[in-house]
Amino acid sequence: MNFLRGVMGGQSAGPQHTEAETIQKLCDRVASSTLLDDRRNAVRALKSLSKKYRLEVGIQAMEHLIHVLQTDRSDSEIIGYALDTLYNIISNDEEEEVEENSTRQSEDLGSQFTEIFIKQQENVTLLLSLLEEFDFHVRWPGVKLLTSLLKQLGPQVQQIILVSPMGVSRLMDLLADSREVIRNDGVLLLQALTRSNGAIQKIVAFENAFERLLDIITEEGNSDGGIVVEDCLILLQNLLKNNNSNQNFFKEGSYIQRMKPWFEVGDENSGWSAQKVTNLHLMLQLVRVLVSPNNPPGATSSCQKAMFQCGLLQQLCTILMATGVPADILTETIKTVSEVIRGCQVNQDYFASVNAPSNPPRPAIVVLLMSMVNERQPFVLRCAVLYCFQCFLYKNQKGQGEIVSTLLPSTIDATGNTVSAGQLLCGGLFSTDSLSNWCAAVALAHALQENATQKEQLLRVQLATSIGNPPVSLLQQCTNILSQGSKIQTRVGLLMLLCTWLSNCPIAVTHFLHNSANVPFLTGQIAENLGEEEQLVQGLCALLLGISIYFNDNSLETYMKEKLKQLIEKRIGKENFIEKLGFISKHELYSRASQKPQPNFPSPEYMIFDHEFTKLVKELEGVITKAIYKSSEEDKKEEEVKKTLEQHDSIVTHYKNMIREQDLQLEELKQQISTLKCQNEQLQTAVTQQVSQIQQHKDQYNLLKVQLGKDSQHQGPYTDGAQMNGVQPEEISRLREEIEELKSNRELLQSQLAEKDSLIENLKSSQLSPGTNEQSSATAGDSEQIAELKQELATLKSQLNSQSVEITKLQTEKQELLQKTEAFAKSAPVPGESETVIATKTTDVEGRLSALLQETKELKNEIKALSEERTAIKEQLDSSNSTIAILQNEKNKLEVDITDSKKEQDDLLVLLADQDQKIFSLKNKLKELGHPVEEEDELESGDQDDEDDEDEDDGKEQGHI
Repeated sequence: MNFLRGVMGGQSAGPQHTEAETIQKLCDRVASSTLLDDRRNAVRALKSLSKKYRLEVGIQAMEHLIHVLQTDRSDSEIIGYALDTLYNIISNDEEEEVEENSTRQSEDLGSQFTEIFIKQQENVTLLLSLLEEFDFHVRWPGVKLLTSLLKQLGPQVQQIILVSPMGVSRLMDLLADSREVIRNDGVLLLQALTRSNGAIQKIVAFENAFERLLDIITEEGNSDGGIVVEDCLILLQNLLKNNNSNQNFFKEGSYIQRMKPWFEVGDENSGWSAQKVTNLHLMLQLVRVLVSPNNPPGATSSCQKAMFQCGLLQQLCTILMATGVPADILTETIKTVSEVIRGCQVNQDYFASVNAPSNPPRPAIVVLLMSMVNERQPFVLRCAVLYCFQCFLYKNQKGQGEIVSTLLPSTIDATGNTVSAGQLLCGGLFSTDSLSNWCAAVALAHALQENATQKEQLLRVQLATSIGNPPVSLLQQCTNILSQGSKIQTRVGLLMLLCTWLSNCPIAVTHFLHNSANVPFLTGQIAENLGEEEQLVQGLCALLLGISIYFNDNSLETYMKEKLKQLIEKRIGKENFIEKLGFISKHELYSRASQKPQPNFPSPEYMIFDHEFTKLVKELEGVITKAIYKSSEEDKKEEEVKKTLEQHDSIVTHYKNMIREQDLQLEELKQQISTLKCQNEQLQTAVTQQVSQIQQHKDQYNLLKVQLGKDSQHQGPYTDGAQMNGVQPEEISRLREEIEELKSNRELLQSQLAEKDSLIENLKSSQLSPGTNEQSSATAGDSEQIAELKQELATLKSQLNSQSVEITKLQTEKQELLQKTEAFAKSAPVPGESETVIATKTTDVEGRLSALLQETKELKNEIKALSEERTAIKEQLDSSNSTIAILQNEKNKLEVDITDSKKEQDDLLVLLADQDQKIFSLKNKLKELGHPVEEEDELESGDQDDEDDEDEDDGKEQGHI
């Protein structure tokens, strides 16, 4: 202990002991001491010396410290000292105040010690296992040491951790640590771990990193949080940037929706701290990572739609139109909104509808364009607005049409109260500020991008140059400014606009060539030998002239393709023309502009090329070169091919239109079918309801009928039975009549059967007497007659079945009447009821009796219809009998058919016998009930007596009333 005190205090070691000797003794003590306390004190002493004597401690003690980590894991204190010492050796954090040369040496020293440490991969694995310890004095130094290793030699350490079992998962547990210091340093560790390593990024993402990081950001207060929020946002950027798998996982996990609260900063803010500005800046960059134009189009589109659906775009537009927002946040917000709406029609339409909170309200596009053409605004902000306008018009023909329409005469506001987007663009195009000229020209070119319709519409734009002078077209005004020799930036912008305008638009080329001064100006610019600054303008003039040749429809005789090429050959030379055309793609700023759609320039002087224009140059440079060298015959052939292609395209367009119309008709028919289906279902439902209502009415009718029987039975003693006797004999007489009809039907059927029997006997006799000529000729129509007989027999069977059903129905009704009679006899009312009640009941019963009489009349009509059907059947039978004379065919089959006819006859006889039995039993039941049933001769006299009785009863009833 005295020795250690001497080392710590620098007193008892004496002057003869150098620092190296002291460190050597401490290392020996760590390696040889058997007591844990001695080793712990020695490691503590090394820790105190490691900051000042980093090289000596690192060289002599690293191996011993690693051995301590391996052997003394049970003592957290010595492990913590050892980890702190290794961190001091490897880390460069403590060298901030040292000079630059020593700083470089310390960085080299840290990387060298890191290389020594990770040379044995087991050391990194050991460090990962130590991070599982919950003890603060072990976990926190371990996190700092591993972070320092990753900063020194990141790729090598990443590879070791990647192949280590559960290495990344162990590190992810740090985010769930309840101690904020360890959690925050764990975020920094994961930042270094995920930097530029896609495999580790995927593992970390699928270890639920997004959920944990978003929770931390929410707990810390979103954009109002501290530096921890900043660290989490940087880690999220590491996980998502250029990683399509993680971006898709982030979107599918509905994490985009959780980003919306980040931007709820309000319109009036109490203040913007530096940390809040940093946090919000990183949040906006994170949104841009998800919708970057460099991402696959499908992934970008899905993220854009999700941002609109969850309200994130709306929140960004709120910040865009808010007051008091810092300039850099406003600039970054404009860029973010630009990429959220780029190429997404739904988002572009929403952005077009956003209005600024002014009086009167102005569209957000107009407010942004006012900033773009205002030379007092910051350069970065103007570039951001231009990018926003370009993204709004990207693949948005609707938006392009709206912008161009604000320039047309019919839509310009004559009062001048409101400023339109077109007026702002024209104002910027002809401003004295060259940057405004360039921005307005590029913005207007994007309104014409890949839109031939708007190129033709823009030809209608007329500008009033001065009072008293006639208006000039926009195309002519652009060429006039070119010829006036303005600044290079202005001329480059106007030439890019004209090249975009004339490409793929022969009508615009014709309008351009119609001005006789344009072609001489272009040839003069190209032919001159100017300095390097003017070479770019010469190249753009060559491109514009080449477009005028390639897209020329030869409608002007003075400037046909061949004449223009001859002019180039005489005044410029083909080789010289092609050389000047190549100046564009060889320019140093051309390659920079072609890399990204966003106009990102360090200063206004670098603002020369537009990204979309570089695509146009690549597309046209080769075809213009070929067009210049082509002969007139080749041009004619090419024109013929073009005409053929145009005809083919017109035919294809015609058929496309037809198919489109047919599709529309199919859609209409489908809609009609669906409508008819709905109506059919409704009608079926109505029919079902009506059927159920009818059934209910029938049930109610039956109940009333039963109640009527009961009421008539209660009224019997006071009306002398007049109502009952008026109904029951009538029903009985109807039954008797129907029985008579059935009897007559039976007799008729028996007579028909007898006729058939005689016919069959005649056929048999004619068959048994062979040898005659008549027999040989009479067999011609036997088969036909037999078939007709079969049909007639089937008809008779069906008639008998219907008669049997009718008899059963009559029996059922008779049983109901008998039940009514019995119920009447049992339930007679008590005498003494008042006459008023009796009269009321009598009226009710009379009404119900009239309904029953009506029902009886309907049943009689049904019986009459049955009798008519019977008559029709008889007529059909007579007509069949008239054809018997021609029955003389198929002798060999006649016996079999006769046998079948006999069987059917037996069946009919059985049915008739059953019918007789039923009629007999019905009569017996009537007799048993006490009703006299007369024979056939007595029925008429019995009916007369019943009528006399009814008259007498009616007379009594009237007397009683």
